[in-house]
Amino acid sequence: MNPHPDPPFVPGLVLAEILYREAVRPLLDRHFPSLPYSAALLGPGSEVLGFDDAQSTDHHWGPRLMLFLRDEDAAQFGAVVWEYLAHNLPYRLRGYSTHFSPPDPNDSNVQHRRAIESGPVNHRVEILTLRRFLADYLAIDSERPLDAADWLTLPAQKLRTLVAGAVYHDDVGLAALRQRLAYYPHDIWLYLLAAGWQRIGQEEHLMGRAGQVGDEIGAALIGARLVRDIMRLCFLLERVYAPYPKWFGAAFQQLACAPTLTPHLQAALAATHWAQREAYLTPAYEHVAAMHNALGVTEPLPTAVCNFFGRPFRVIALHGFSSALLAQIADPEVRRIAARPLIGSLDLFSDNTDLLSSPQWRAALRRLYTDVD
Repeated sequence: MNPHPDPPFVPGLVLAEILYREAVRPLLDRHFPSLPYSAALLGPGSEVLGFDDAQSTDHHWGPRLMLFLRDEDAAQFGAVVWEYLAHNLPYRLRGYSTHFSPPDPNDSNVQHRRAIESGPVNHRVEILTLRRFLADYLAIDSERPLDAADWLTLPAQKLRTLVAGAVYHDDVGLAALRQRLAYYPHDIWLYLLAAGWQRIGQEEHLMGRAGQVGDEIGAALIGARLVRDIMRLCFLLERVYAPYPKWFGAAFQQLACAPTLTPHLQAALAATHWAQREAYLTPAYEHVAAMHNALGVTEPLPTAVCNFFGRPFRVIALHGFSSALLAQIADPEVRRIAARPLIGSLDLFSDNTDLLSSPQWRAALRRLYTDVD
């Protein structure tokens, strides 16, 4: 029997703040009073997004924190701070062990909480620098301004994990960095909106055509893709980064449009015939068109669906949302990219997990946008 059963669930962001304010900060104030640092919890982890629950506690979860030091201080004090915390942190915090197993190389380097009663704590207070963290996590230089190719090859799911989470103390510019990454520059946003509308326009008529010839499986697959594209467009319209698939639907429910759109989208996914599915997608299309007009970024466009060039398939993107958005782009670099076929960002042309999560692909991906005639 576990001599230290877990107490009732505490959200990871709350636990991180307790770890900082009750354990880490007093130790730093006492023994490193002049050391500038930032304390935060961001990056990977469901708790960073606020979606963790009791199930999340079974792996890679627990009292953890990130301490960012200046480059020169990390070189001089980083290992010393880590060792000092290892010998002085409490063994438990709110009933949760602060000691973790070593990373498991056979399980994506996952760590598990392990209760101990003596010896140093193998804690998860990471000692980092902003420069090194951004290089490892996004393959960007924290000192260099981001260009259009950078923004279009940064996965939204990772950007969300940097602007979500919490900052508990900031001496080294973490808040300023998060502000820089808060959302896409205006013209990049317009380009992504245009690409999002284009994706819908490229497939909304295909669902009915597949169903018309009796291919209900094909029609259902296209319908599901359209639901996802509508949802992705909604994240863009509300200027919110979309998370990775596990929390995509949960995060969508936090959008202002969700109460109106969710019943239509759920019904479209549950429909067994293309015409029924189209009937549920129609009000969703029209609502998203109204959301576009409410932004005021283009002249108002029609919000009622129409037939696709005389065929009996109801569509919305034919009204020209994409081209209207492209016409508003002023940045020469973005206009140059937008003059080519609209592939959008990395998120719009791939859902491959390794491509989205591995920063080493970014140099190659940038060439999709920089090698433009």
